[in-house]
Formats: sequence, structure tokens, C-alpha cells
Amino acid sequence: MDKPRLAWAVTGSGHFIKECLDFMLTLEKVDLYISPAGEEVLKMYRIDWQAIRAKFPVYRDKAASSPPVGLFYKGYYHTLVMAPTTSNTVAKCVLGIADTLVTNLYSQAGKCRVPSIVYPCDVAPEMETTAPGGKVMVYPREIDLEGTAKLKTFSYTTVVESVGELQKAVTARIGSLP
Repeated sequence: MDKPRLAWAVTGSGHFIKECLDFMLTLEKVDLYISPAGEEVLKMYRIDWQAIRAKFPVYRDKAASSPPVGLFYKGYYHTLVMAPTTSNTVAKCVLGIADTLVTNLYSQAGKCRVPSIVYPCDVAPEMETTAPGGKVMVYPREIDLEGTAKLKTFSYTTVVESVGELQKAVTARIGSLP
């Protein structure tokens, strides 16, 4: 096996999705995992699938048992990045629910002690985010903020609150590899 790769997961959040994916495209050795809602969001935000597919393998959520998660057991991945991540996915991860490709990735990464970097869409009581028509203000619910706070306490999990923090965390993680 070549050097381990980075697994990047996209869920149904549009929270600075273009910026997240633009950063991802600057990286090497990335496999993209995408949920059905993530596919919808990419279309809504007019993200160029061709550029992504030309550079990286893309895995879609099409099988009930999420077979690609077994790659974590083979040392195929050094890091899981979930960016951007919906409050629904965060809630499932916090509760240990692994019923989708993305939540299974998070579960298996943790079981294999592979670090995860998560960029939730709900990080503050009042925040600006991106919508298909431009920037908007949102006011995350207390329960969503509680999920983000709880995720910060998990082993092998780094929660970032901005695209800049995401870039720093991923760059630092890649730089720490042998």
C-alpha cells in the first residue's frame, strides 16, 4: 500500500461548502465520501463535480452496510475530515448512531483510532453562513450547539469552527505524518 490517504466526507450542509471543497482540491491523496443530501447540496450550490471527480475517487452512499469503511481497518486512511457537517450528522455521531456512510466513517475511524477533523455547520448562537443565493444569518438551536460542544469532548476528534481553522488543522495533521 502507498502512503495512507485522507478520507473527506460531505453531508447536506452548504455552510461554506465551496470554500471547504476548494481547500480539499489543493490536497493530494484524498478520497471523497458523499451522502445523498451532500449530492443535492453540491447541485444547489453549483459545485463543479468534474473537477472533483477528475482529481479524487468519489464514494457515494449506495449500500446499506457502507463497505468502504472497512478501509480504516487496513490502515488505508490517516485522517477523516467531515466538512461541512450538518447538525443531523453531528447529532448521530454524538449518539453513536452509524446508519449512513458518513456516520459509519466517523464510527469506524474512532474505533481504529484514526483522527477526525469535523467542521459543523452550527458553531455559534448567531452566525453568517452561505446559502445558494448568497450569505445569510442563521440562529442555531441550543440542541445543535450542544451537539457540537459534546463532539468536542470525543477522543480522536478535532472540531473546527471556521474554514481557516479547518485549513490549519488539516495542514497540521498532514504535516505530522511520517
